[in-house]
Amino acid sequence: MTQKDKKGTPVAEKPTLMLPTTIMVRDLGEMLGLSHIDIIKELMKRGVMASVNQSVHFEVASSVATDLGYNVEQGEAPTATEEEAPAAVEGEVVEPEDEKSLQPRPPIVTVMGHVDHGKTSILDAIRETNVTAQEVGAITQHIGAYQVTVNDHVITLIDTPGHEAFTAMRARGASITDIAVLVVAADDGIMPQTKEAISHATAANVPIIVAINKIDLPAANADNVKQQLTQNNIIIEEFGGDVIAVPLSAKTREGLDDLLEHILLVAEVAELKANPDRPAEGAIVESRKHQSRGPLATVIVQKGTLRTGDIVIAGSSYGKVKAMFDENGQRVKEAGPSTPVEVMGLNKVPRAGDTFVVMDNEREARDLAESRGRAETEGTTHAVTLEAVSGDIAAGRVKDLNIVIKADTVGSIEAIRSSIERLSIDEVRVHVISTGTGNVSESDVMLATASRAIILGFTVKTDLGAKKKAEIEGVDIRLYDIIYVLIEDIDVAVKGLMEPVFQDVIDGHAEVRAMFKVRGGKISGCMVTDGLVRRNSLVRVLRDGVMIHESKVSSLRRFKDDVREVANGLECGIGVEGFDTFEEGDVIEAFHTEQKG
Repeated sequence: MTQKDKKGTPVAEKPTLMLPTTIMVRDLGEMLGLSHIDIIKELMKRGVMASVNQSVHFEVASSVATDLGYNVEQGEAPTATEEEAPAAVEGEVVEPEDEKSLQPRPPIVTVMGHVDHGKTSILDAIRETNVTAQEVGAITQHIGAYQVTVNDHVITLIDTPGHEAFTAMRARGASITDIAVLVVAADDGIMPQTKEAISHATAANVPIIVAINKIDLPAANADNVKQQLTQNNIIIEEFGGDVIAVPLSAKTREGLDDLLEHILLVAEVAELKANPDRPAEGAIVESRKHQSRGPLATVIVQKGTLRTGDIVIAGSSYGKVKAMFDENGQRVKEAGPSTPVEVMGLNKVPRAGDTFVVMDNEREARDLAESRGRAETEGTTHAVTLEAVSGDIAAGRVKDLNIVIKADTVGSIEAIRSSIERLSIDEVRVHVISTGTGNVSESDVMLATASRAIILGFTVKTDLGAKKKAEIEGVDIRLYDIIYVLIEDIDVAVKGLMEPVFQDVIDGHAEVRAMFKVRGGKISGCMVTDGLVRRNSLVRVLRDGVMIHESKVSSLRRFKDDVREVANGLECGIGVEGFDTFEEGDVIEAFHTEQKG
């Protein structure tokens, strides 16, 4: 039946497009009649970073197609490999793999813990144990990641500054860790940074192995550490849990072999595999600028094999791989799955945590890198707010509500946690990923960013650094003084009933310098002192800092011409709807409203 508009005029029906569960960017472009560069730009608007050879989930592809005028239906995937591809959450990039092409790969291990509990000592001891006397002198540089061989099996170790860096990598998409080793000093026990490391490792949903270090010291008490782990929801095997705890001493090397063997055991159970015969993908572990070699990036390859001469993009950086170096400073021509190498050839230093992919050509890589650079400059963030999550819950797009709790006392934390976890329903699970006493910190914000979580604070404040970080990353921090109000907000969000919150965004200010009579009243002769004023701006008229009128711009002119906007440093005439009693020195504040999240 032909569709008609309100006047009875026939309307052309939208074409129907069948899309599979996942679809490659290249194929989506062909179906929509667009170049893959255009498709990549459309995906970027939605916060999805994908190369031409990667695949995106149905929800993302459907959003692009719908905006381009198609009716979209979900159909069967056209190929067997796409049917075998794992389902992804909205916005996640997935890469279909043929099971026959997968081969075993080394585990990637991150070591975390309190600052002085011996993390670096353990890493150094492991490394020295694996290096022969002839090779010691060859270790000329530290590239942030290296490999060791244990019983003819390779282990890749990442030496990051701490759990904040580990979570910063996850926040930017680099979820590369297979196993987290948590270092706890036997003479010191669980410390605040240890608790944070536990939260970050647990939120990453990776297996944890506890290394109880410094057992050689007289004050060592491994049993006390085990009890404290239980109090922090880490139940070791000895107490009926599934977490391995290994007593050791980095100083005497006692227990080191046991730790490495357990890492191999956990890796064997996980059956870690990757396809080495495909374009490489991976993550930036750390980066720096060398005086003669230029930008250098330590990368770990996750899929495929990276080769000298490949064109790569990492965040808003791109370039041709001119040379690669291993942990001993030796040049290598290629690096397979789980292999760390230092790469030379990028146009600028990338951020740690950026993911990298091999592109078809340099022009394509440059265009995508420039688009990402513009997005970074504009500060494009996709905020995770309670209102936004509530809307996603109502639409059936979200099944988990992740929460970080900070409160003044342990008692308050337990009361809040038990109350909000009881709000879980069949459709939505409330998941408290971290708790702690004291003000909201930058570490809390990084954890919330990586886990797409909401931060709830009860009778605490937000550190200045955390507040700035939250604004940049788009993290929702909600502070409460009344516990039932906090619980009520979460209850409403879980039920998908929370109304969106709108916030004012200031566009600019203009100072009134003169008044002019026009037909029907007066307009103000102004100088824009910062930002800009648009023809459709909402405005407030401020006199001595006090708002005396609020409405919108009725006219905006430069000389005798109507204009769309006037920028900082330019003169203009501004008419304000419903107001004409301007005085010299008044300030017109232009703003617009945006939905929070």
